[in-house]
Amino acid sequence: MMLSLLHHQNLVNLVGYCADGDQRILVYEYMQNGSLEDHLLELVRNKKKPLDWDTRMKVAAGAASGLEYLHETADPPVIYRDFKASNILLDEEFNPKLSDFGLAKVGPTGGETHVSTRVMGTYGYCAPEYALTGQLTVKSDVYSFGVVFLEMITGRRVIDTKKPTREQNLVTWASPLFKDKRKFTLMADPLLEGKYPIKGLYQALAVAAMCLQEEAETRPTMSDVVTALEYLGVTKVEENNETDNNKKEEGEDERLKL
Repeated sequence: MMLSLLHHQNLVNLVGYCADGDQRILVYEYMQNGSLEDHLLELVRNKKKPLDWDTRMKVAAGAASGLEYLHETADPPVIYRDFKASNILLDEEFNPKLSDFGLAKVGPTGGETHVSTRVMGTYGYCAPEYALTGQLTVKSDVYSFGVVFLEMITGRRVIDTKKPTREQNLVTWASPLFKDKRKFTLMADPLLEGKYPIKGLYQALAVAAMCLQEEAETRPTMSDVVTALEYLGVTKVEENNETDNNKKEEGEDERLKL
């Protein structure tokens, strides 16, 4: 099995399997916090508290690192093909690990540019060129990452028929908003209650927009995404330090007044 050959801190460990008659069961390591979907899109049903901004960015960075390993370290490269919130599992400290490699496909080798295959995966997460032609590349995963990252930023499902018609498809709803920086705050999950760094929100949405480019060639590689998310984390720390310094200065001013 493919997963038994892949080892990375952001991929689930395969403990074993059970084969009995026509029954086949895979046994993964136990992930205490379930899936990202449980904490992001199924809050009411699972009685979970909303994830804070820092945790969302931590999960995004770890998941991106897992995809980077599959695309750029595994030999031959592996295309995950079913990247979505329910396939990102979380341990006790909310470290993410990719699971369910049932649709994973060995990437193109020997100078080939793509793998031709039957279109599979979950509606809404598939890259447009893959959905239209069945031509699969690592950039197909990059698009799927962009969709999930946008779900993490907005708290919205990629397809939600309960919303007004124009807002049912997350990517279609977000596309015009990407073009107007003044509307970026409208895209932040209301459950965050405004508790996020503005610069961090702008940068996160910029990463999502790059991953969701219509043309596969214009999307970044996962190593580029990992680098961008690491920089986003650094910026977050710097912003927090600036805020703390400003608060200290304000406190000193107040004392001087007294």
